[in-house]
Formats: sequence, C-alpha cells, structure tokens
Amino acid sequence: EVQLQASGGGLVQAGGSLRLSCAASGFTFDDYAIGWFRQAPGKEREGVSCISSSDGATYYADSVKGRFTISSDNAKNTVYLQMNSLKPEDTAVYYCAAAIGLPANPSYQNEYDYWGQGTQVTVSS
Repeated sequence: EVQLQASGGGLVQAGGSLRLSCAASGFTFDDYAIGWFRQAPGKEREGVSCISSSDGATYYADSVKGRFTISSDNAKNTVYLQMNSLKPEDTAVYYCAAAIGLPANPSYQNEYDYWGQGTQVTVSS
C-alpha cells in the first residue's frame, strides 16, 4: 500500500522556520519525484517545490525561492522541506505527493500519482 505521511507543521511567527517531512512507503522511492503543494483557505492548491529522488533535480515556485530548501534522504525514504524566513502568506495546509520520474511540470498537481494527508502551517504576523 502506497503511503505518504506529511508532518512537521505548526504555528510560527513571521521570520521563523519550520521543517516539513514526507515519509514514503509502498513504492520504489528512487523511481519517483516528491513534490510539496500548499492550499490556503479559499485559494487553489499550488505547487511549492519538487525533488527527483533519482538525480536530486529540484524545482521551486518563485514565491519560495531563496527561502525554502527541499532535500531527500533516500535511505529513509523521506523528503524534507526546510522553510525559512516564513511569511504570513505561507500559511496553508501543505501536502506531499509522488510522481513517477520527474514531472514535466512539477507545479501541476495532475502530474502526481499519490498524495499524502496535509499538515497545517500557520505563520503569525
């Protein structure tokens, strides 16, 4: 059974940091890319970042470049999203998802095959 378990969300003040984790099981981790998406209340789900487990290629949305860093620990089948300099507009439910290979458009949610449950990130001003 494929499972993606996102964790690490919480409440933080603006300028603070959080690290999200996405633990994967039930599929060959090295064959997949793992992406992070977020959805704020009343807004569309948007792609935040993605990493290829096979070659480490990464993607970042313009809104998080320079502040967020995605990494992968293949031995643990886990992808991390280090979020620094957080802003109130980063407040959202964050989801991780898995796609076979590297998506042609990493920000497009239809490219992903499996989804985990979300973890809430709240940034106070």
